[in-house]
Amino acid sequence: MNENVLAAIDVGSSKICTLVAEATPDEDLRVLGIGITPADGVKKGMVDNIQGATAAISESIERAERSSGTKIVSAYVNISGNHATSLNNRGTSTIPGKQRPIAEEDIERALEGARDMSLPTNREVLHSIARFFVVDGQEQVTDPVGM
Repeated sequence: MNENVLAAIDVGSSKICTLVAEATPDEDLRVLGIGITPADGVKKGMVDNIQGATAAISESIERAERSSGTKIVSAYVNISGNHATSLNNRGTSTIPGKQRPIAEEDIERALEGARDMSLPTNREVLHSIARFFVVDGQEQVTDPVGM
């Protein structure tokens, strides 16, 4: 698969959708192909029949490959349901005496602090995304490195 070609799979309770698109030089996406199949083995975002879900996902991928003329080797996958939730948290990083500009290590320390939260044993952090930073009371800073 060309590095400019992306694949995405949406696993829903009623259908499985696979989309293949190409990133254009002007940073748009051009759809190359799609594959849609009825969902099997998925109820309310939860897999309840692994064989049925696997077959439905595989069929959706094959249809998208035929439609696009592309072999899918990796994909972004979306599975929604009550088992997946998002949480907002915050982390801090103190620079003693404000004697130097903010460094990448300071950012990483703050992000690690935000990821460090108590979760039930049946939950885990899949990924974290920094929404913004606050520097000396200034909110909505997108890139504080060097400040």
